[in-house]
Amino acid sequence: MTLAAKLPTYARLGLPNVARVAAYRLGLKSGLHPVLAQTAHIPPGPYFRETPTRVGLPAPNTSWDDALWWFGWYCRPLPTTPPDWFANPFSDAAQPDASQDWWRISDFGAGDIKGLWELSRMDWAVAWATQAAHGEAEVFTRLNTWLADWVRENPAYKGPNWKCGQEASIRVLHLVLVSWLLDQDQNPEKALIEFVSAHLRRIAPTMSYAIGQQNNHGTSEAAALFVGGSFLMGHDPRADDWMRKGRTWLEDRAQVLIEPDGSFSQYSVNYHRLMLDTYSLVEAWRRHAKLAPFSSELYHRLEAATVWLVSMTDEESGEAPNIGANDGANLLPLAEAEYRDFRQSGQLASALFLQRDAFGAGPWNNALKWLSIPESSDPLQTKIESFDYGGYHVLKQDGARAVLRYPRFNFRPSQADALHLDLIVCGRALLRDAGTFSYNSSQSEWFASAAAHNTVQFDGRDQMPRLSRFLFGDWLRASNVNLTLDNGTHPKATAGYTDGQGAKHLRSVSLSSNELVCKDEISGNFSGACLRWRLLPGEYELNGLSVKGDHLSLVMEVDGCTPRAKLDIAPESRHYLEQTKIPVLELYLDAPSKITTRVFF
Repeated sequence: MTLAAKLPTYARLGLPNVARVAAYRLGLKSGLHPVLAQTAHIPPGPYFRETPTRVGLPAPNTSWDDALWWFGWYCRPLPTTPPDWFANPFSDAAQPDASQDWWRISDFGAGDIKGLWELSRMDWAVAWATQAAHGEAEVFTRLNTWLADWVRENPAYKGPNWKCGQEASIRVLHLVLVSWLLDQDQNPEKALIEFVSAHLRRIAPTMSYAIGQQNNHGTSEAAALFVGGSFLMGHDPRADDWMRKGRTWLEDRAQVLIEPDGSFSQYSVNYHRLMLDTYSLVEAWRRHAKLAPFSSELYHRLEAATVWLVSMTDEESGEAPNIGANDGANLLPLAEAEYRDFRQSGQLASALFLQRDAFGAGPWNNALKWLSIPESSDPLQTKIESFDYGGYHVLKQDGARAVLRYPRFNFRPSQADALHLDLIVCGRALLRDAGTFSYNSSQSEWFASAAAHNTVQFDGRDQMPRLSRFLFGDWLRASNVNLTLDNGTHPKATAGYTDGQGAKHLRSVSLSSNELVCKDEISGNFSGACLRWRLLPGEYELNGLSVKGDHLSLVMEVDGCTPRAKLDIAPESRHYLEQTKIPVLELYLDAPSKITTRVFF
C-alpha cells in the first residue's frame, strides 16, 4: 500500500499521537532521549520486614505456593531458589539478558518477549503478601530473597525487564500494594523506597510515548506515577511531581480513552478489565492514603466503564466474551480465581464507583476486603443496551447473553471482527471468538483476521487492509445500527457495513430464552464468501446445513445461491500463548444471499 493510501489512517490516529511516538523513537536512536541519562542503584534489601499477624482478613491467595504461573494457565513447579528472570518457556530462541541497555534490545527478535516479562510483573509478590499478612513468617524470607535476586540480575535500566514502561509500572503497583497489604506503606524499608524510585525514573521520561499509544500504557504508567509518587512522599524530593503528573494523566486518559458509554479505546474485554482494575486500585489507594478525590468527570467515565464490564460478564461463571486483543494481563491477584472469571473486577469497580453489588456473595468479594472497600447490599442491575461509542449490542434473556460487535472506530482497531457474534448461555460460550494467542508469532495475523471470528469473510481477505503488525487501514464504518425489543419481549439488534472494496454485510440478531436467530444479508462487490460459526468444543454431527451437539443445535437456511457447508476444526486461544482446537461450521456462498441461522440451546 502506498504512503498516500496510508495517510488517512495516520491522520485518524491523531497527528499529535504519531508525533509523540516518532519523537520517542528518534530520541532513542539518536541517543538524546532524557530517559537514556537515568542512573540508579537499588539496594539488595530487605524490602519488607516481618509484621504481626493481621486479624479479620479474607482467605489468602495460595495459587503460587507450589507453582510459577504464566498468563493464568501455564505453570511450572515452584523452584527452591529464585527463577531465571530471562527464561521464556514459550520460545526456543536465545533470550536477551542484562548485558545490554534496555533500549538496545529488539522488540521482536527472540520470540514473544511477553513470555520473558511475565514473572517480572511480580504477581507472586501480591499472592505471597496475602499469606504473609496471615502470619506465615517463611513467606517474608522468600519474598525478600526473590526481590533481592531480581535486583541483582536486573541492574537498573539494563536488560529486557526494563524495556517497557508499562511492565515497570505494573511492578510499582504490585510492590506498593504488597506494602499496603503488610501494613508497611507508611514506614517502608529503604530498599523498597529506592526500588520504587528507580522505576519511576524509568517511567516518567517516556510518559509522552505511552500517551501516544492511546491505550492502557498511558493508564498504567499514569497510575504508577500517582501511586508510586504518593507512596514516596517524604522519602524522595521528586515524589510530589511524580504524583501530580500521574494525577493529571489519569484524569486526561479517562476523558480521552473511555467513551461516555464506558467503552474503552482498545475494543477488548480483557484490556477493558486491565484499565478498570488499574483505576480501581488507584481509587482504593487514594482513599487509603487520604488523598484528594479526582474530578466528577473521571468518576462518571469510570461508572460507565464499570457498567460496560458487568454487562459483558456472565453471572454464573464469570466468563466474558473473548473479544479483542488479549495479552493475559490480570492486575489484581488478590484471590484464587480462574483467569477468565471477570467477577472480581466488576464487583470491585461496582463497589468503588457505583456503591452497588454486581454479583452478590462470593470469593470475588475478597478484593474488597483486602482493600478495605465497604460492600454494598444494593444490587447493580444491567439491561439490554447498545454501547454505541465502542460498537457493541448486548442482548440478554434468561441466562443467555449475546454480544454483536460492530465497527465504531474512534481509535485504531486491533482485529477485523466486524459483526462478530458471541453467545454465552448458563456459563458456556456456545459461539466464540478465536482470541489473540501471541503478538509475535506466524499466526498472529490469522487470530486478528475475519477468519477467526463468527462473521462473514469476503473473497478470503480481511475486512480492512493490514498496514503493519498492529495497524489496519481503511477503517470500517457501521450502518443500519439499531436495538429494539422484537414482539415487545425479545431483544433484536442490527448493524451492517460496506468495506473498502464494496462488499456489504448486514446482520440482525434476536434472542429468546432457548433460541438465537441471526439473519445475514450479503451483497455488493465480491465473488465468494464464507460465514463461520466457531462452536463450543465437543462432538457435532453435520447434516446438510445443520449441526447437532450436546449443548446446542444450529440450523441454517440460504436464499440466493446453492451453498456448501463444511464442519472443520480451527485454532482457539482463550489465554495468551495457549492454543487448542475447536469445531467450526463454515458456509461457503458464491452470490449475494440471505442466510438465516437458528441456534437452539
